[in-house]
Amino acid sequence: MPSAERTVTINRPVDEVFTFVADGRNAKHWRSGVLDVDLVSGSGLGARYSQGVRGPGGRRIGADYEITEYEPNEKIGFRATAGPVRPTGSFTFEGMGTGTILTFRLDAELGGLQKLLMGGAVQSTMNAEMGALDRLKELLEG
Repeated sequence: MPSAERTVTINRPVDEVFTFVADGRNAKHWRSGVLDVDLVSGSGLGARYSQGVRGPGGRRIGADYEITEYEPNEKIGFRATAGPVRPTGSFTFEGMGTGTILTFRLDAELGGLQKLLMGGAVQSTMNAEMGALDRLKELLEG
């Protein structure tokens, strides 16, 4: 099962980091693979987003998702509802003085043939998503 996890410390208060990450429309500013994202319905727990990500050859792949956990300034959980791979993931936030410790996790369950054909590409994409935390840190601290 492809999975990835990374933790970064961002020199911004936890409420600011949480608020920025919680608005999924901000993803296009720090996740390079996101082509477009829009809030479809709701807010907080149960919010649904339409999202397009860069696929093979740069083509758009639907990667819509919904918020499955929402604890202000502590945790955001989500699951993909569209796309060939439908990962689950979370962001956890921990205040540390005037900074925030942010942990990002992703997991995807792939079936037999899907694992064989797509496992390496899915893992590479997840690793790239973890790298996007550097851009988030730079953006929020800038």
